[in-house]
Amino acid sequence: MLDSLRVVITGVCGSLGQATAEKARRSGAHVIGLDIVDTESAANTDEYRQVDLMNRDATLECFASLGEINVLINIAGGFAMGDEAFDTTSGQWDSMFRINVDTMRNATMGAVPLLKAQGGGAIVNIGALGALSGQASMSAYCCAKSSVMTLTESLSAELRHEGINVNAVLPSIIDTPPNRRDMPDADFSQWVTPAQLAEVICFLASGAAGAIHGALIPVKGLV
Repeated sequence: MLDSLRVVITGVCGSLGQATAEKARRSGAHVIGLDIVDTESAANTDEYRQVDLMNRDATLECFASLGEINVLINIAGGFAMGDEAFDTTSGQWDSMFRINVDTMRNATMGAVPLLKAQGGGAIVNIGALGALSGQASMSAYCCAKSSVMTLTESLSAELRHEGINVNAVLPSIIDTPPNRRDMPDADFSQWVTPAQLAEVICFLASGAAGAIHGALIPVKGLV
């Protein structure tokens, strides 16, 4: 499905990043992992680069060193809740936009010239099902993820005629160790697993999704 493609995955050291890297490699891809984690290599990658994706100059420099790429999967991001939208002391707005929106925009800026040089490719972003509407005590996260979703649509309109597919998945609750710790009484069997989400991501990254542009695809498990 991704045979011989060079696939860049941001946030590769997290649960979803690892699941996606594993699926991509099993599908024949050469996986280049990017993350802020200080390690010489990351599991399920063929190459690993440590980079602060919130730093635009560092990100563009990193991408310029990658050579040819065919796919960008923007997984780097984060979640926070608890602050109200009118809280003057909250730092969540800045942090949620930096980690979810700036990382995606910076990586995309670095990747698009490389994808154009290859005559096309794919970009897959991570939105959020819960960000389809505003949620109490989650305004910063919802606004950041809804920006990712709108940017996906805008980028698709700009790039589809360049042979570049841009789409996003909208997960509900992902079954990760942090989510289990935060919601210990939940029925974990209802959540979508990283491996299930990775299947959809890698499909959108493949040539089989060549006719899909600007889609925001819910992946919600049984929630």
